[in-house]
Amino acid sequence: MSSSNCIGICTMRPCCRILMGYGSRSSSVFGSAQPKLNDLVTHSLSKLQSRRQKRSCNSQIVGYIRVIDPNRRVFSVSDSNWGQTRVCTATGRVGNSSSSRRGILVIPNVASDIRNHSTSVETQVNGKTSFESIYIQRGLNVKPLVIERIETDHGDVVREEESRVEVNGSNVNVNIGNSKGLNDTKNERELSDIEKEAWSLLRDSVVSYCGNPVGTLAATDPADKTPLNYDQVFIRDFVPSALAFLLNGEADIVKNFLLHTLQLQSWEKTVDCHSPGQGLMPASFKVKTVPLDGMNGAFEEVLDPDFGESAIGRVAPVDSGLWWIILLRAYGKITGDYALQERVDFQTGIRLVLNLCLKNGFDMFPTLLVTDGSCMIDRRMGIHGHPLEIQALFYSALRCSREMLIVNDGTKDLVAAINNRLSALSFHMREYYWVDMKKINEIYRYKTEEYSTDAVNKFNIYPDQIPSWLVDWIPEEGGYLIGNLQPAHMDFRFFTLGNLWSIVSSLGTHKQNEGILNLIEAKWDDFVAQMPLKICYPALEYEEWRIITGGDPKNTPWSYHNGGSWPTLLWQFTLACIKMGRTELAQKAVDLAEKRLSADQWPEYYDTKSGRFIGKQSRLFQTWTIAGYLTSKMLLENPEKASLLLWEEDYELLETCVCALTKTGRKKCSRLAAKFQIVV
Repeated sequence: MSSSNCIGICTMRPCCRILMGYGSRSSSVFGSAQPKLNDLVTHSLSKLQSRRQKRSCNSQIVGYIRVIDPNRRVFSVSDSNWGQTRVCTATGRVGNSSSSRRGILVIPNVASDIRNHSTSVETQVNGKTSFESIYIQRGLNVKPLVIERIETDHGDVVREEESRVEVNGSNVNVNIGNSKGLNDTKNERELSDIEKEAWSLLRDSVVSYCGNPVGTLAATDPADKTPLNYDQVFIRDFVPSALAFLLNGEADIVKNFLLHTLQLQSWEKTVDCHSPGQGLMPASFKVKTVPLDGMNGAFEEVLDPDFGESAIGRVAPVDSGLWWIILLRAYGKITGDYALQERVDFQTGIRLVLNLCLKNGFDMFPTLLVTDGSCMIDRRMGIHGHPLEIQALFYSALRCSREMLIVNDGTKDLVAAINNRLSALSFHMREYYWVDMKKINEIYRYKTEEYSTDAVNKFNIYPDQIPSWLVDWIPEEGGYLIGNLQPAHMDFRFFTLGNLWSIVSSLGTHKQNEGILNLIEAKWDDFVAQMPLKICYPALEYEEWRIITGGDPKNTPWSYHNGGSWPTLLWQFTLACIKMGRTELAQKAVDLAEKRLSADQWPEYYDTKSGRFIGKQSRLFQTWTIAGYLTSKMLLENPEKASLLLWEEDYELLETCVCALTKTGRKKCSRLAAKFQIVV
C-alpha cells in the first residue's frame, strides 16, 4: 500500500459548526439523484451526513484527500488556514493564549468543512480516479498540518509547492501554488476622505467565524434597535463587498465566504413540512454563539442559515445560488486561483445549483419560472413568473458554469444542456423581451387569438396593454428589456438590475446594449435625478399599487422597491458603461452619489421620484451601498479589471437552435428571421 506523510489532528471536539433545525430529514449532498462520484467519497460523506442530524460537529479527526486524475490538473481540498488555533472562552473572546477555563481547540475552515472530512480512507482505484491512503496521528501535542508529498500506486510523486509562514506565532506550511495575483493589486493611490470613511465602514461590517472573516453584515446602523435580518450576511448583498475586497487584493474573506456558504447549501429547511430541493443556497446566514454541550463555561460558534423560512413572505431566494456561481467565477478571474472552483465539493455545488434550475417542468419557455419576491425585489411587486432580473442572472450563471465545470463523462450531458439552454434563452430574451419605438408600434398593431406555429403574436398580447405613459415616454433612439413576459401579459416597467446585467453578460445584442444606455442617458432625470439609480420605473400608484403590492406600506409609490433609488446599483451601472465605452456616464453617476452618500450616512435607498429624500424606512450605514460606491471607484480607475467581470458575445450560441434538434415536424421558429439582429 502506498504511503503519504500526514498530520495529527486534535481529538478534542471542534467548536465551529453549522446550525441545523430539528426534524430535518437526511439530505445527503451526493444522493442517488445527483451525479455519481467515487464510491469511496460517497460512502465517507454519507456517514458524515448522518451526523448533521445531531446538530453538532462530532468528527474527531480530519483528513486530507488528494485526487489524481490524468484528465485534469491536480487540485487539493486543503486550505491555507489549516493549523491555526483559536480558544473560545466564556467571555466571548477569541485569542491565542490559554484560558483558566477549559478551552476548545479550533481548526478554522476544517471543523465546519464537512465535505473535506475523512474518517477512514483506503487506497481505491475507480476508473481514472485514485484516492490515496491517509494516515492520521492521534494526540494533542502535534505539529501544524504539513503535506510533503503523496505517492500514487504507480510510484509517481506529486509535490506541493510550499512556503513556511508564521500564523499566530507558529510556523505553518501553506500551499502557494495558486496564490499568484491574490495581493498584487493593492490600491496605491491616495484615497479621498470619503473613500477612507467607506473603507473603514466596510471593514467594520466584517463578520468573523472562528477567527476568520466570512462576510459582511447587511447594515451596521448603531441607532437601529430592530435590525431584523440586517445583522446577517446576505449572499446577494456580499457580492459588491467581495468585489471591493478582491479589487483591493484582499481575497481571504471572499474565499472563506465561498467555502462556508457552500457548506450551507445542502441543508434542508422546512416551511410547513415542505422541503426545498437540493442545491438551494440560503438567502443569508448569521454567526451565533451558543453554550457548548457538557462543557461548563465554554461556548461554540455556529452558522445559522436562512433559506426563506424566516424571511418576510417566506419566499426561497432563487438568486442566491446564481450570485454564488457568479462570485466564484469572479474570484478565480481576479485572483488567478482556479484551484478553488476545481475542487470536488465546488464542482458538485455548481452542479446542484444547475440541477435545481434546469429541472424539467410544465413551463414551455426557456426562462426560469420563479415566484414573486425571490430576488433583490424580495417583496410582492408583481414580478412572479419570468422576471427579467432572474433571467439575466440565470444566463450569467449558466455562462459561468460552462467556464468552470470540468468536462468528463459525468458532466458532458450537463454541459450540453447548458449550451442548449443558453442558446434558447438568449434568443427568447432578445426577441420577445426587447421593446423600442419600432417594437411598440408592432405590438400596437397586433392581431389576437392567433392559432398556429406561424403566429406573430405568440403570447396573445392585447395591444390595449400598452400603458399610456410609455407611448409618450419612449425616445426615438434607445430601448430596453421589459420586466416580465407571460401569456397575455407584458410588464412594460423598466427594471434596472436586469437591464444592466443583460449588458454585462451579453444577454442582449450589442445594438440592444447600446440602446439601454441611450435610454438611461435620454431619461437621466427619471433614472438618476439626485441619486442613482431607480430600481424600477415607473412606480405602481393608486389602485394598481393596492392590487399588485397588497397595499404594502413599505412599497408606497417611489419608495423602496416601488421606484426607490438604490445607490448599490452603481457598480453594475459602472460595469455596463465600461463594457460599452460609456465611462463618462458612470463617472457622472458616481460623482453625483459621492456628494450625498457620506453626508446622508450611507442609506440603503432613497425616496421620491427624484431620489431627494432618504428612504422612510431606509437603514443607514448599509454595507452594499458602501461597497457599491467603492467598487465603482476602483473599476473606473482600473477598467482593465472590469474586463475580468464581463462576458463578450458567444457566437457559437447563435449557431445552435434547439428546435432543429427535435425529431418532430415542429422546427419552425423565428430565429433565422431575427438572426440579423443578433450579429453585430
